[in-house]
Parts: sequence; structure tokens; C-alpha cells
Amino acid sequence: MEASVRKFFEQYESIFNRSIGGDMDLDEVAALYASEFIAASPAGVMAGKNDDHLKQVMAQGYARYRAMGTKEMRIRSVGLSSIDDHHCVAHVAWTATYARKDQPDVAIDFDVHYFVQKLEGEPKVFGWVSGDEQALLKKHGII
Repeated sequence: MEASVRKFFEQYESIFNRSIGGDMDLDEVAALYASEFIAASPAGVMAGKNDDHLKQVMAQGYARYRAMGTKEMRIRSVGLSSIDDHHCVAHVAWTATYARKDQPDVAIDFDVHYFVQKLEGEPKVFGWVSGDEQALLKKHGII
């Protein structure tokens, strides 16, 4: 499972970067996620379904990242905590690079912990826990 999850996050990174670059395939984005998922951050906990609403929210999210000057997202490392033969937590360390007007680009490191399930075929994200993205962006003068 470890090799397939690492390959999955390489694909996740590639899809994310193409999407913030404007080359977005919403079906490809949605295929990264299980049919239902949960998300937790300091903003609260939410549950969702992998449906047209998710695709709409993802398209808006990528547009927001582009508007903020997001140039790229790169994975620094992926650590895995196995739960059982079909589930793990992927601890993904990211670096996001942002363009800023009249200032040098800024790189921000952050971590997201993804709950991953692999039943048949490819792994899927069924949840994640992240830090306070808004506070981090404010601290670095992005928003």
C-alpha cells in the first residue's frame, strides 16, 4: 500500500499544480476523493459528498488560489501511518509558493494529514486534517 499511496500523492501534486495553472479537469480532481469525506481544521469539521457540488467548490478553490498568486504546491515529504491493510494516514508536508506584487515570491510550509483508503484499484482520500490556512496566509501577507 505504501508505494501506491506515495505514487497517488505525486499524482495529487501534479493535478493540483495543473489546476492552479488553469488546466483543470474536474473529473480528474474528483477521482482523488472517496464517495464521501470529512475535513477538519480550526474552522470546524465538515462532511461532504463527491458530487457536482464538490467539483464546483474545487473549481472555486483553484480560482481563489490563482487570485492569491499561488504559483505552485510542492510536496516536501510524505510519511505514512498504517491503520490496517486498507487504510492509512498520509502526513504530507507541503511548500506553497506565492507571487506577490512588488515583492519577492514567498514560500510557505504547511502540513496536511490525509485519511486514505485503498479497496480496489487506486487509493482515495476520505478525509483530512489541516491547520489554520487563513492565519498562515495572513501572517505571510498573502491575504
